Amino acid sequence: MTSAVQTRLVGLPGSLRKGSFSRATLAGLRDGFPGRTSLKILSPELPLYNEDEDGNHACLEVRQFRNAVAYSAGLIIVTPEYNHGMPGVLKNALDWASRPYGKSVLIDKPVLVISVSPAFTGGVRAHAQVNETLLSIPARLVGGAQVVIGNVSEKVSEGVMDQSFLSFAMQSVDRLIELSRSAAATAAIRAIQ
Repeated sequence: MTSAVQTRLVGLPGSLRKGSFSRATLAGLRDGFPGRTSLKILSPELPLYNEDEDGNHACLEVRQFRNAVAYSAGLIIVTPEYNHGMPGVLKNALDWASRPYGKSVLIDKPVLVISVSPAFTGGVRAHAQVNETLLSIPARLVGGAQVVIGNVSEKVSEGVMDQSFLSFAMQSVDRLIELSRSAAATAAIRAIQ
């Protein structure tokens, strides 16, 4: 089903590294997107979450980050695995997005999680942690097979992910786009009623 409406997604890499495999994966996915779908890659570089600095005191970077997520149709998170878990910078970004309690910009937001690792396991332990965090918010996780990209260092050259390795991930991206459009249609119907 083709939609005439633009589907705006945001991507969140779990790494700050200049040559980030997470960012390269998001850029590679964006290059393969179907028409009428866009992806803005956000930065997870935010101050450490502090409830005293939240609410009306939240800094501009946090407000811009939350707005980008809030006004998107869905989110793609690509995380590396650090010490058998998700990186602190990603957890911190999710903490900012999940607050204030009960008003998170991630509530019912369609989210696709992808993990990448130079190891053959593809970051599955980080993947599980991100899913657990998102389910507690509660975001709407894209179902289906988990997308994990093992041996990622062999699949990225000069900051560019080889497109041949993204075909499996694109199937999940297609499900995210469909879920995002379905959620938008349901929200529009509720607004009319």
